[in-house]
Amino acid sequence: QVQLVESGGGSVQAEGSLRLSCKVSGDRVASLYVAWFRQAPGKERQVVAQINGYDTIYYADFVKGRFTISRANNENALVLLMGALKPNDTAMYYCAANPMWVPKPAAASKYEYWGQGTQVTVSS
Repeated sequence: QVQLVESGGGSVQAEGSLRLSCKVSGDRVASLYVAWFRQAPGKERQVVAQINGYDTIYYADFVKGRFTISRANNENALVLLMGALKPNDTAMYYCAANPMWVPKPAAASKYEYWGQGTQVTVSS
């Protein structure tokens, strides 16, 4: 059973930075299809970035050039570096993982395992 635990969220001012981490247990992060999603109040959960096989990466247009997703294999974790944050980046951020192939971009329903989320709040 894969378990995911996010950390690193918090409150920052616009143009600030945060590093989110998702600790993986029960499997190796290197062998999983992994992603970060976010969900703002009253809105649907949306993919932010994902890593598929052969480390192919997808970024949503609204984070391109500002966020970087990576696997930290030595920590068995998934990392999201967030820069130039904007108030509309405010949301709960979730780590997701799946042992099998998922499309790119993938809907939330394609991922089997989820973390509990970490809140990111950006003030202007």
